[in-house]
Amino acid sequence: MIKRILLLSVLAIVTFSSISWNLPHTESADPIKGKHSYNSIKLYNLLNDKDLKFEVFEKALLGYNKLLKDKKIQNSKFLTVIDLSLSANENRFFLIDFKSNKIIHKSIVAHGRNSGGEFAKYFSNKIGSYQSSIGFYKTAETYNGKHGLSLRLDGLENSNSNARKRAIVIHSADYVSDLFIKRNGRLGRSLGCPSLPKEGFSNIIKNIKNGSVLFIYYPEKNYLKNSLLASN
Repeated sequence: MIKRILLLSVLAIVTFSSISWNLPHTESADPIKGKHSYNSIKLYNLLNDKDLKFEVFEKALLGYNKLLKDKKIQNSKFLTVIDLSLSANENRFFLIDFKSNKIIHKSIVAHGRNSGGEFAKYFSNKIGSYQSSIGFYKTAETYNGKHGLSLRLDGLENSNSNARKRAIVIHSADYVSDLFIKRNGRLGRSLGCPSLPKEGFSNIIKNIKNGSVLFIYYPEKNYLKNSLLASN
């Protein structure tokens, strides 16, 4: 009798183990879930938009995950990426929605007037430089200023720590338009702010305000080497 009970117990354990190991593997859409956070390649493929380069997205996601892990993000649904290695005449502003795993908006975006003409080449964190600053930011509160609705930014790295002191904000402007490019050969430039077209601007700000991540990318060697967020 005892032997029979032991035999049945062993068979039950073996059967349960077999079922357990054959359970289907599922992955969460949450970018921080999984052994190595979210698989950046799979998520990039879900975005299905080659205008956003993989190497740029990968660094943006890396920093996002670190900030999320450290509980420094209040609005985790969105990640905004600006690729300043691209021409100002191209779409280089990308708004990612992690709920749908899609790029829900992309557009042109201006860089600072002292950063370069069509292409940004120079970057600074200094007050009065009128240059763009690269690195990770956290969006803050909105206000109405010279350009109407605007969104304040707080720099999270040494490369952009003076963002608030420099009044680096996201705002819309008439010089950020296809018409301006057609008339002038290139996009207009700001005093250092990532300025956007007027069309759809209010909806963008509504989504990303109050604690979402913004990553402004440029392949600057010192930044990529020293950034605690953009590198492993």
